[in-house]
Amino acid sequence: MPKGMLGKVCVSCGRLTTDYTDFVCPVCGKTEIIRCKHCRKIANTYMCNSCGFEGP
Repeated sequence: MPKGMLGKVCVSCGRLTTDYTDFVCPVCGKTEIIRCKHCRKIANTYMCNSCGFEGP
């Protein structure tokens, strides 16, 4: 299935989005982090649910 077809929930703002970036936590590598375009642009913080790491 193509990326963004159904959308995912941004971990920073909690909104459903189809314009997002996804990556694994840079510390633990266990959790997928989803960030919408808006939260990336304003550098809204995010937190990993597995290890508690907070990123910009």
